[in-house]
Amino acid sequence: MECGVKWGDFMKRKCLCAGLASVMLLFGGCAGQEKTEQSGSEDIPTNTSVADHKTTETSSNTKSTSETNINNTSQTGYTTAVPQSYKTDAEYGGSVERLDYDSLDYARDSSKITKTAYVYTPYGYDENDTEIKYDIVYLMHGWGGHAGEYFDYTATKNVFDHLIENGDIPPVIIVSATFYNENSDTDFSGSIDELRQFHRDFEENLMPAVEGKYHTYAQDTTPEGLKAARDHRIFGGFSLGSVTTWLEFCYDYDYIHYFLPMSGSCWYYGTYGDFQIEKNVDFIEQLVRDNNLDERGYFIYHAVGTEDAVKYQSEEMAKEMLSRDTFTPSHYVFYQKDGGLHDLDAVQEYLYNALPLFFGNKKQ
Repeated sequence: MECGVKWGDFMKRKCLCAGLASVMLLFGGCAGQEKTEQSGSEDIPTNTSVADHKTTETSSNTKSTSETNINNTSQTGYTTAVPQSYKTDAEYGGSVERLDYDSLDYARDSSKITKTAYVYTPYGYDENDTEIKYDIVYLMHGWGGHAGEYFDYTATKNVFDHLIENGDIPPVIIVSATFYNENSDTDFSGSIDELRQFHRDFEENLMPAVEGKYHTYAQDTTPEGLKAARDHRIFGGFSLGSVTTWLEFCYDYDYIHYFLPMSGSCWYYGTYGDFQIEKNVDFIEQLVRDNNLDERGYFIYHAVGTEDAVKYQSEEMAKEMLSRDTFTPSHYVFYQKDGGLHDLDAVQEYLYNALPLFFGNKKQ
């Protein structure tokens, strides 16, 4: 199977934390890492590219429709470019507001703190209408990022607006969160400490705060109430946000059905430069088996650019996942942006391709 790029051996490089440059101005991530080198080749199979599929089905947020479309999706391929019209202002745009919530400083002394997230509500959302329920998407920035970063760039919000306006996805609530707080050490190692603890904030504070205020499918904000709504919840992130997304799978599969790791691998074991891919995939595979996730359902859309400076870890993670019979196309797919870099343009394209698939309306 070919995947658009050659698989091979790469030399590990240290993260050069000083060279953030333009990527840090976008979505963070380890932008100072040097580009890895490639030698040799070992092809990974792919089926037809996303670009070869042009049918679009009726938008639906039902689990059955979503799973049908996921089952009909090629396990590997290329993403489709975002139309330029999706980056312009939509006629019916959603709104973004700040949400401050109580939390604890889990990376240090568990002292009481206040954290912030920004919440997008779709056009027509009525806080007084408790009858209409909304699916919810949580998104995480990369290294050096901040709460609300996914809404800082008008084109990204416009993509969300157009996906909804054009019926590609249903009206949804989108949360741009952060693993940082006012006490955080935001250097690379400090950022890893923070993201490793984020799942506790997510379970105990962020989800209850958001879903206690906005009209999601959670009947209440008890752990039981939140778990019962897992089929209507998505978590995604870019760069160190992708690492966070993999850890959300490891810790919070009871709360989340759909995952969108963008440019990054699982670091449950290891860290940058010590990825321990096989051990991490062993752990994920065991989680699936021990928790009956094949039956309960889960889906991971893993994405990276073919020219992403830190694509090595995503490629190696994908190679290992695809080698296991456990991770069928109905549970795991790996898609690449041809020529994609470690940047905002790639993030927009991954969101444009993955969100309709999660909601049962394939864009391909």
